[in-house]
Amino acid sequence: MSVPWNGFLHYLHDFLFGIYPYICMGVFVIGSLIRFDRDQYTWRSGSSQLLRRKQLVLGSNLFHFGIIFLFFGHFVGLLTPHWAYEWAIAPSQKQMVAVTAGGIAGAVCFVGLSMLLHRRLFDERIRRTSTRADMAILVLLWVQLSLGLITLPFSLGHSDGVAMLKLSAWSQAIVTFQGGAAELIRGIDFPYLAHLVLGMTLFLLTPFTRLVHIFSAPVWYLFRAWQIVRVRGGATTRPGPVARPGLAGGAPQPAAAAPAQRVPAE
Repeated sequence: MSVPWNGFLHYLHDFLFGIYPYICMGVFVIGSLIRFDRDQYTWRSGSSQLLRRKQLVLGSNLFHFGIIFLFFGHFVGLLTPHWAYEWAIAPSQKQMVAVTAGGIAGAVCFVGLSMLLHRRLFDERIRRTSTRADMAILVLLWVQLSLGLITLPFSLGHSDGVAMLKLSAWSQAIVTFQGGAAELIRGIDFPYLAHLVLGMTLFLLTPFTRLVHIFSAPVWYLFRAWQIVRVRGGATTRPGPVARPGLAGGAPQPAAAAPAQRVPAE
């Protein structure tokens, strides 16, 4: 019985790390384009900021800071060829930098995501306004982040950087459509494999969930043009001379307009 079971695991590994990545990539790209073309009104992340706003603001800021750092850290760390940095830093040193920086960002992200998940699941009003997909995605993200943190002790156990090099080689083989990519990570520790599978699954689910809003991140807001506005009333106005009723001087004069101010465009 062990031979058929081993054979099944062999084929499952080849499918998950040799074929499944391309299924996820195809659905991610094509599905997102179709949704944008057919259902633009759903291309957003539903807001619930009117309910428990303070917890939302803190949790959301922590989560987004951590997840953005982790995303670009994974992107650069996995897809940068070894020859591009071997002259400056050894694989073991790079792995320690990744473990330290990734651990800090992961902890920050974990705290923020836990706050958002607690708010979504345990506040009855928010739970009623949430869809099953909203809650499922938060749970999957929480599990994925937990798996990423679980890999940290394994990374410390491979202080020579060999595991990191295997994962980098697999990632680069996938994005460059090279054959035999699954063989590059055969035998690697299970938490790494589970982390990869769930990460690819999140890309697979993106076109069907609120995760599509990552494409609409308002990066332009940082580079918006200034607009000229005039503030009415308040301490910023400078009233002109006003005639008192019943005295010489005619009708009261209107207050002078406030000076123009430059504020960022919305």
